[in-house]
Amino acid sequence: MGRRIAVGVPDDGPYALGLDPTGGVWASLVYSGRLARVGPDDEVTVHDLDAPGSRPSRFAATPDGSLWCTRTGDHRVERLVEGTWHGVDTGAGTGPYDVTAGPDGAAWFTAIEAEAVGRIDPATEEVTLHPLPIAGMPAMITTGPDGALWCTLNRVGALARLDPASGFALTHLPDAGCGPVGIAADGDGLWFVEILAGRVGRLDLDGRLTEHDLPDRGAKPHDVVAVAGGCVASLWGASGLARVTSDGSVHALDGFEPDDHPHGLLGRGDDLWVACDSGAVLVLNPY
Repeated sequence: MGRRIAVGVPDDGPYALGLDPTGGVWASLVYSGRLARVGPDDEVTVHDLDAPGSRPSRFAATPDGSLWCTRTGDHRVERLVEGTWHGVDTGAGTGPYDVTAGPDGAAWFTAIEAEAVGRIDPATEEVTLHPLPIAGMPAMITTGPDGALWCTLNRVGALARLDPASGFALTHLPDAGCGPVGIAADGDGLWFVEILAGRVGRLDLDGRLTEHDLPDRGAKPHDVVAVAGGCVASLWGASGLARVTSDGSVHALDGFEPDDHPHGLLGRGDDLWVACDSGAVLVLNPY
């Protein structure tokens, strides 16, 4: 069904994936403080951050050609510009976790420890924090089809919408203990996953909320990407993927070993790249 690329060992990660302007796919080796790049012929090169506890986590590309990677363990965000990585200090006690390209072209990130959403100006690298109205542990973040920033609030079972001009608005989910993590946008709304409840949810821009129970409620869905007609979620606990259609149908996707435990997802053309705890990146064509 696909191919398997070894980018590390199980104690390395990998955790998430990002695409650089030259076509290389980067994997964050969260447990060893390194980044691995998969080239056009699947050759792997490793970049050491020289900080084993830095916990490189999530990636995003911005329109200026930069690739960004958060370092949750030492409060920095790495930036790849013309083949060279350098770090941006986000401030002690921020804990940057996920990052996305905002509607303004800046890098916006969730600051777990600071209970905030942050912005890095791509021209000056100035960091601005927008504190959340509640302590909710912001997890993953995306830009919605409405041009606002949206993130999941893992600790309180909510989604937060940020318009920098007017502030935050919260959407509380029916189950406050569901633990939302991954979030992804399509043209009409947002898909999200609830890791503690075994659900995939959708919020349309008109406010309509739907939730779909997975067959295995202990599957621990973690990341999600929007695809035509629905979404694909990584199932960390079940070591697999699930495709959920707009009508709520759930289809299991094959190609995993029992110890893969997939985390981050990256859509690239017709392929879906999957970062697995087992030390591999899987390249699948599940559509």
